[in-house]
Amino acid sequence: MYQLTINSLTPQQFLSEYWQKKPLLIKQGFSDFQDPIEPEELAGLAMEDSIESRIITNHADDWQAYHGPFEDFSLLTEKNATLLVQAVDHWHADAAQLLEPFRFIPNWRIDDLMISYSTPGGGVGPHLDQYDVFIIQGLGKRHWRVGLPDANLKQFAQNKSLLQVEQFPAVIDCVLEPGDILYIPPGCPHEGYAVENALNYSVGFRAPNQRDLLSQFADHLIDTELGNTRYGDSKLTLRDSKGELNNLEAEQIKQLMIAAIDDNTVFKTWLGNSLSQPKHDMDLAPLEEPYTVDQVRELLTDETLVFERLGGTRAIYQIIDDKVLLSVNGINYLHEMSALADIKRLTDQSWLTADDINSSKNNHDFLKTFTTLLNEGIWFC
Repeated sequence: MYQLTINSLTPQQFLSEYWQKKPLLIKQGFSDFQDPIEPEELAGLAMEDSIESRIITNHADDWQAYHGPFEDFSLLTEKNATLLVQAVDHWHADAAQLLEPFRFIPNWRIDDLMISYSTPGGGVGPHLDQYDVFIIQGLGKRHWRVGLPDANLKQFAQNKSLLQVEQFPAVIDCVLEPGDILYIPPGCPHEGYAVENALNYSVGFRAPNQRDLLSQFADHLIDTELGNTRYGDSKLTLRDSKGELNNLEAEQIKQLMIAAIDDNTVFKTWLGNSLSQPKHDMDLAPLEEPYTVDQVRELLTDETLVFERLGGTRAIYQIIDDKVLLSVNGINYLHEMSALADIKRLTDQSWLTADDINSSKNNHDFLKTFTTLLNEGIWFC
C-alpha cells in the first residue's frame, strides 16, 4: 500500500489551501516509490481491443496522435514519443492501488488512473484540462512546467486529437523524480517532457458539466418513463398580442422542468446510477457457478477470508429519507438504514475480511446484494 505525504500538509489543509485553487509540487509524496507496472506490461494492455490507448509523437514540431489497439510499437520511437493507456486501474490490480491514497477525495469524484510511458522528449505538448489531476513520477525523470489559469491563453489544435495552448509563464518549473507528485487544478496550463525514459501516473477526477448532467437526467426520465406531467394553463386570459410568450408562461415552463429534478427520490436514484457508471470497460469475470445467499452466509463464518473489490469499481451511497441507496457501477440497491455500516465498508474499503461484515449475515437484503456483487465479479475472494 502506498502512503501519501503532502509535504507538511494534512489532507484537510491541502483541500483548504490548494484543491481547485493553485498547483502544488509535492516532493517525495511517495517515498521509496516502486513502479507497480513495467513498460512492457503497459504495452501489452495497449494491444487489447477493450482498452483505450494512444501513441503521441512530436518530430520536427509535427504532432501526431495514433489510437490503439496496437499490433506493434514501431511508432514509439527512441525519442519524442509517448504511449498513454487509460483506466489502467480497471485492468491491473497493483496499479489500481495508486488510487487508494487519494480517496480523501470522495469516491464519486475519482475518475481513473492513466499511465504514460515516454521516451526522451516525449509528451503531449502544452495544454490544460478541465479537471483536477495528480501526476506521479515513476521510472525516470520528467521536466514539468505549470502555469495559472489565464482566460486570454489561446488554444489551438495542430492535431484534432490534441487541444494545445500557446506558451505560458510558469509558476512551477521542475524536474520530477520517482515518488514526486504534481497537483494541477482545472484550467492550469501545463506541459511535461521526459528527460529520460519515464513512466507517469495520472490520477484524474470527474467534473461533469451542466450540459452532460441535464442530458443524462433527460435520458433517465425517458428510460424510466417519468417526467410526463404536461404544461397547463387553466387560468388563461385574453391578451392583446397572440404572438407573445409572456414572462409568467416562461416561468411556468421553467418550474415544470425544475419540478422533475425536485423529486428527491427520482433525482437521487438517477444520480446514483449516473455517477457510479464506469466510463471504460472493466475486467469483469462473473462466476460460472454463482453463490447462493446461504453459501455467502456460510463464507462469512470463515474469519480468515478476505474479499477484494475489483479495480475501477465505482461504489457510492446516498441517504434518501429513511433508506440508504447503494450504487455500484450504474446499478442501484435500496436498503434499510440498518445496513448503513456494512454499505459504508463496501464503498469506503477496497478490501475487507469476512469478520468485517459478519454481522450482516442476518440481514437478508444486504446479503442478497453482496451475493450479487460476488457473482458478478465486482467483489471476489
